[in-house]
Amino acid sequence: MGTPLESPDEQTSEVVDRLSAEYPDTTISLDFSNRLELLIAVILSAQCTDERVNGVTADLFSKYDGLEDYANAAQEQLAEDISSITYYNNKAGYIREACAIIIEEHDGGVPDTMDELTDLPGVGRKTANVVLQHGHELVEGVVVDTHVQRLTRRLGITEERSPQKIERELMALLPRERWQAFTHLCISHGRATCTARNPDCSDCVLEDVCPSSKIDSEVDLASGEAW
Repeated sequence: MGTPLESPDEQTSEVVDRLSAEYPDTTISLDFSNRLELLIAVILSAQCTDERVNGVTADLFSKYDGLEDYANAAQEQLAEDISSITYYNNKAGYIREACAIIIEEHDGGVPDTMDELTDLPGVGRKTANVVLQHGHELVEGVVVDTHVQRLTRRLGITEERSPQKIERELMALLPRERWQAFTHLCISHGRATCTARNPDCSDCVLEDVCPSSKIDSEVDLASGEAW
């Protein structure tokens, strides 16, 4: 078992420093060429891998040319076009409705505020943060996905479980200029080393400061995650 640093601030700073050195070029892994494509890709990515989403959007973005194409698409056809994505029927509906709202209420531009984005169907705070950061270059919060949730608890940075509470804690612990990078660092490390069920503690740059290191993973019955 590793020993975390004395304060959450010190622990968080050390984690970011080490992961930044380990993954210097980490960034968003979704493929997109404009704000609308980013919005759609992030909606599709909920409970689905970025790799699967990129495989689907390669064809989707070629077939649908803009807001009107999505808004006017038949629900059944759009659902079929994204059928290899989790919850494809719901997500097809979200995309159609969101595009119609953007046309009617935002003059055809993807909104650039948290409130306006989260008013769109299928868009929660996590999705809105991604769109703001990578579509508008506005950093208003920390994107808290499953990797961030898992790593921050394992590393002793937070004891919270809800994404909203974790985000609030991270915003207090991290300087604003590190909010965006923190998510990508956690995603890279979560995929490469600190996986959900079989974390490779022996090959982890954080092993000596991680209170969960060298502990046999146990399944968290509430979340279904290894912990």
